[in-house]
Amino acid sequence: MNEINLVYEEKNSVRIDKFLAENIEEITRNAVINLIDKGKITVNNKNISKSYKLKYGDEISVSNPEPENMKAEPENIPLEIVFEDDDLLVVNKPKGMVVHPAPGNYSGTLVNALLYHCGESLSGINGVIRPGIVHRIDKDTSGLLIVAKNDSAHNFLAKQIAEHSFKREYEAICVGIIKNDSGTIDKPIGRHPIKRKQMAVTATNSKNAVTHYEVIKRYTNNTYLRLRLETGRTHQIRVHLASIGKPVLNDPVYSGYKPVPDFSGQCLHARTVGFVHPNGQYMEFKSDLPDYFRNYLDKLERRN
Repeated sequence: MNEINLVYEEKNSVRIDKFLAENIEEITRNAVINLIDKGKITVNNKNISKSYKLKYGDEISVSNPEPENMKAEPENIPLEIVFEDDDLLVVNKPKGMVVHPAPGNYSGTLVNALLYHCGESLSGINGVIRPGIVHRIDKDTSGLLIVAKNDSAHNFLAKQIAEHSFKREYEAICVGIIKNDSGTIDKPIGRHPIKRKQMAVTATNSKNAVTHYEVIKRYTNNTYLRLRLETGRTHQIRVHLASIGKPVLNDPVYSGYKPVPDFSGQCLHARTVGFVHPNGQYMEFKSDLPDYFRNYLDKLERRN
């Protein structure tokens, strides 16, 4: 049983089912209602109804049962494989694809596709839900991802990530003008204290996070960037750029700006990966910018 305690610190009242569904990871509004009906959610140590409206200072306690074990199933989903051998794959993940199954995304994920393509030839270190997954990128981030086919390769690659010798370069378009041609954002990242589905720059229960950036080109109100991860925290680039007031273009969570019409998700692409293969050879791969990214750059060029 997971015990989650929150304090409501917003001025406006909001229904508790809506608030918890938006702020607790891997829990839906229907699941919140079900927990309320079972008396597993209290406010100020009292049972409440599903229509209860939270007030500033309310202390919320959630007793959320551990999720049932899931098993990912193979699905015949096309994959863009950049490289493959007996130890690993390099996959170019499209925007909109979730990496591994989770509540609300049990199928259609990269893992489902990998299981169909590789059969049982995937490392088991991360369990049946994340076989072969050495590192992840967000659903609406496109680009290169490394997948391990055996435990030995997985450990070899994970060690490089831990030692910061694994090269991961992204390209992004951010909102606003970054004046310095290059720089480093060194700010700790942890779970947002209130919005539990989000990450934040915080000194509480956080880990060090370092992102290096380089300006590729400036436009009227946007900057085209190359970014290199030294660490790999959840949503790191998105949180770091938002923290300096230059969020990733069209980021639905961290931007704070109106979404770009006919443009889904953030403009962020994992373009380059470099690592030492288990055979000792250094390998580096670079993917082309996807259409959504290139088309927006073309639009910025025309406006410039």
